[in-house]
Amino acid sequence: MTRIAIVTGGTRGIGEAISLRLQADGYRVIANYAGNSEKAQLFTQRTGIAAYQWDVGDHQACLDSCAQITADIGPIDIVVNNAGITRDGTISRMSFDDWNDVMRVNLGGCFNMAKATFPGMVERGWGRIVNIGSINGQAGQYGQVNYAAAKSGIHGFTKALAQEGAKKGVTVNAIAPGYVDTDMVAAVPPAVLEKIVAKIPVGRLGQAQEIARGVSFLCSEDAGFVTGSTMSINGGQHMY
Repeated sequence: MTRIAIVTGGTRGIGEAISLRLQADGYRVIANYAGNSEKAQLFTQRTGIAAYQWDVGDHQACLDSCAQITADIGPIDIVVNNAGITRDGTISRMSFDDWNDVMRVNLGGCFNMAKATFPGMVERGWGRIVNIGSINGQAGQYGQVNYAAAKSGIHGFTKALAQEGAKKGVTVNAIAPGYVDTDMVAAVPPAVLEKIVAKIPVGRLGQAQEIARGVSFLCSEDAGFVTGSTMSINGGQHMY
């Protein structure tokens, strides 16, 4: 039986690396995306991974889309909640919409996808949920009270939901990436990026494939005794 995996925000950056790794692991992967249909189509043509469009911050869209995938392909066994957005700014400049949008997508998306898939996993007696947090949800970051709060919330969400699934064969874990060499980080001004790298003990940015390898393990049978955990993959930048 081929297990079915959904990766939200799965057509670009870290999400693309996760989608490709899970595909290589033998899962039937569906990549969710929010807006760029042209790039999503190119991703599907290049990888053979089906891409479905919906807003993970929209509760009903998550329910409807997961129901459609189940009808089209089969029951969903694995969910990687990777989709996220930023609306950075100090709190004096941050609008309520900036706050609300980030909470709705980054944290609300985890809830919405769990509501759509967790009951089925419990019923079938097997499931994997992996939530992508952030070093900035662990340590905080200037100008990111919305993003840090949402990502920190993911870590608490993970621990609580893990307790609901533990006896049912469903594990729930998180990964907290540090600074990874993606388009989002590439947009950081070079002088700022240089200062960031100087604070990473291993002396470099992470690679998206390194995050994907962590997801691969947490989705595997080998990780059946791991639940409620947060795996930090950050080059030693934040230790606790």
